[in-house]
Amino acid sequence: MNIYQNKFEFINKHQYLIILSTLLFILSIFLFFFKGLNLGIDFKGGTVIEMQFDKQIKSEQIRKELLKLNLGDVKVKEFGKANNHLAIIEKKGTENNFISNIKSHLNNNLNSSADFRRVEIVGPKISQELTEKGLIAVSLALICMLIYIWFRFEWQFSIGAIFALTHDVFITIGVFSLLGYEFNLSIVAAVLTIIGYSMNDTVVIYDRIRENLKKFDKKDLSILLNDSINETLPRTIKTSVTTLLALISIYFFGGEILKGFSFALIWGVIIGTYSSIFIASPILLYINLKRDWSEKIDNTP
Repeated sequence: MNIYQNKFEFINKHQYLIILSTLLFILSIFLFFFKGLNLGIDFKGGTVIEMQFDKQIKSEQIRKELLKLNLGDVKVKEFGKANNHLAIIEKKGTENNFISNIKSHLNNNLNSSADFRRVEIVGPKISQELTEKGLIAVSLALICMLIYIWFRFEWQFSIGAIFALTHDVFITIGVFSLLGYEFNLSIVAAVLTIIGYSMNDTVVIYDRIRENLKKFDKKDLSILLNDSINETLPRTIKTSVTTLLALISIYFFGGEILKGFSFALIWGVIIGTYSSIFIASPILLYINLKRDWSEKIDNTP
């Protein structure tokens, strides 16, 4: 199938996809409030220890030994080489000899010598501050993007962008809540990247819609929107596919520590591409979109 020659009907069936997106949006809000997110140490506090052993030891063995110390929830991941591990401990290491006791216990019970290369303790005050800054960063990104759309196009276009970006952010949060993936600062960075990627896709389509409004100001709006999406479709697909190839490689070969971040970006590219075509553009049918653009392009041969 040649996407350069075929014309797809994106607008005719848009009602069903908007209904689907609305249901997914509601489900995501429900999951967020009733199931919640698996917050990482950045947001709920705790202790992070990067450790290196003198021989290969499985992460599960380390986790079992740490659980014996009554440290609360414990997660252990391989970090780089097979003998390097990252332990995320719920308990905050504020007691005397807290770290030395953990190190001694692991050395004695795993018959190995552990070198603690990095120790970070995130207290409740720091985690609360990080949470607030994360929310501010996402909110400011959304507001700045919408102001940009408003000034570059018209206020009607910014409404479409509002729906698309809000859709992408909330459904991404819903997916993380549903799957139970850890939600930390790297995921906040991924969400900000998703906002930028989705907006970039939307701007490309909006640019073509505006050009076609100047050329064909009398054409039926649904046909004009569908034509504009089809004209930008090859670029959209090529950008999404090449980006996904890089992200999928990171997901499978970038190590355990990058899985959450790369998964968020993979999902973001997919949902951002979807929303720019099936949310941001069809929304323009339901608002009083400006048709009398002052600058006209002569379309006569």
